[in-house]
Amino acid sequence: MGNKNKFKLNKNMKKIILSLVVIASVLTACKEGKEKVAVKEAVKVEVNVVALNNVDTEISVLTWKGNKPTGSHNGTVAIKSGDLLVEDGVLKGGEFVIDMSTITNVDMAGTDGAGNIEGHLKAADFFDIAVYPTSKFVITKVEKVEGKLAVTGNLQIKDVTKSITIPAMISTENGVTTFKSAVFNVDRADFNVKYGSKRWIEGLKDKFINDLMEISFEVKTKA
Repeated sequence: MGNKNKFKLNKNMKKIILSLVVIASVLTACKEGKEKVAVKEAVKVEVNVVALNNVDTEISVLTWKGNKPTGSHNGTVAIKSGDLLVEDGVLKGGEFVIDMSTITNVDMAGTDGAGNIEGHLKAADFFDIAVYPTSKFVITKVEKVEGKLAVTGNLQIKDVTKSITIPAMISTENGVTTFKSAVFNVDRADFNVKYGSKRWIEGLKDKFINDLMEISFEVKTKA
């Protein structure tokens, strides 16, 4: 009888341990998904690529996603101009100018809600595009880490420029080179984007907007 109870106890313990492992895995995954890229002081640009003007602005794009307690919104922003320097298949430098006037909301496309979101993102209390019509990402260093590219660059949003490092990949097919970043999280509060930010505003309770923005680039050169 004692052995049977011991067997049941062991079986139950195994179930509990397995459940704890699953919960820990989920919590770890959630935590990893919310981690932001480290921001450092802007660094000197070693490679000047401005004269290349070889980015195809018709198909290059920045994607974004923002979250709040009641849900999320996502969309795109067009690349206004850009340059990619690639030598023998190796990324050496690049610069992408982002046209903030083209901020588009995708998840509510075609509705008044999308127009309201786009208008607010462009307004003075958010990205203030009347004063800061463009943002920019300038590549300053490219390294290979565990077979993947770690691309460091100066990210400028509004009146703030910080150095960040993002995971990315580069490929060339039929004469077109594609630079594609993984999705990375940037803390908008680091760039003076203050609306709904708990870092800047007290007493928001559940009316806040998460400071972390999900961003990714897909930039293609002209054929």
